[in-house]
Amino acid sequence: MQPMPDYTLSVAEKLKSRTQTGELQADPVQLAIAARLDRILSALKLSRSAAKTSALGWLFAARRKQADPVRGLYVHGSVGRGKTMLMDMFFELAPVTRKRRCHFHEFMADVHGRIHAHRQKLKNGETKQADPVPPVADEIIAEAELLCFDEFTVTDIADAMILSRLFSALFERGCVLIATSNVAPENLYRDGLNRGLFLPFIDILNRHVDVMTLDSPTDYRMSKLDSLPVYHAPLDAASAREMDVAWALAIGGLREKPVDLPMKGRALHVPRAAGRAARFSFADLCENPLGASDYLAIADHFDTVFLDEVPMMGPEKRNATKRFIILIDALYDNAIRLVMSAADMPERLLTERKGVEGFEFDRTVSRLFEMRSADYLILHHDKHG
Repeated sequence: MQPMPDYTLSVAEKLKSRTQTGELQADPVQLAIAARLDRILSALKLSRSAAKTSALGWLFAARRKQADPVRGLYVHGSVGRGKTMLMDMFFELAPVTRKRRCHFHEFMADVHGRIHAHRQKLKNGETKQADPVPPVADEIIAEAELLCFDEFTVTDIADAMILSRLFSALFERGCVLIATSNVAPENLYRDGLNRGLFLPFIDILNRHVDVMTLDSPTDYRMSKLDSLPVYHAPLDAASAREMDVAWALAIGGLREKPVDLPMKGRALHVPRAAGRAARFSFADLCENPLGASDYLAIADHFDTVFLDEVPMMGPEKRNATKRFIILIDALYDNAIRLVMSAADMPERLLTERKGVEGFEFDRTVSRLFEMRSADYLILHHDKHG
């Protein structure tokens, strides 16, 4: 059983504790974010106390939410600066029973599922409520009055069109929002289709959350990872250990978990993910019926990819070999950092070089060597921060 969080602690205290042990470097920008999160913790504790003061506490708490709502926080900045770490500390300490922490795209996939379910009820005569937004907002707030979103980004027009009405309803119901993002609110859905219809959401967001920038000069996850080799061969216990060490540095203490990336009519399963890092086996990505769109979705959602146990590839693995070639092309074209373990060095992985496939694999070998270079690492940092 997990120990209960110590609600007497603060985010700033947890952050200072990790700097004192040498796990993190002292960072005044992170401390400023921590102080703001601690003020939100205090506001949540006051709200919780008000609800317990009397038999009518729920009434006073409801009135307090209307008169003095708890403002949330939107933190934006480049990857690897500690945004997710700080939000995880806050979420653990938040004295709220109904709370939810997830990636934003997961939340929106859930919202669209709830809207579809409501429309089916309307179609079947089970409800007379034509507008799905109020009942969906009621469902969400009943499950979580505190929402913590990682990787807040808007790229889908279906999401963009519903956000204003959905979050107006959620904020009216007392929702508190904490979010991290790589972009400032005014740059969300930039150049998106019909963006004018999305702009009211930015105004709503700014009315209910404070916005802070976390752009420390150091990428704490990657500064240590940069010094480690990114290609491990052959496949033995030493390579497996080196991959695990590099993975631990890449995720920087974040909690890893499986996620599903929404695709058209299906989901792409990511067995291990934390922040902007994902980890797969060769079998996950190359022995399943995946294609270029899947690999591009991975490159869109993650900037660091770990690939375990790439085998020797002979004629019996022709389809897997083709997928491997397409995968490396997608990661290379998007300047994704690749950390990989393999049976042998790149030039020896393909056991027979014939025709177009042999020519294409030569390109793959060249790219695998380049992806290990300092120049590629610079390109990765320039693109992903």
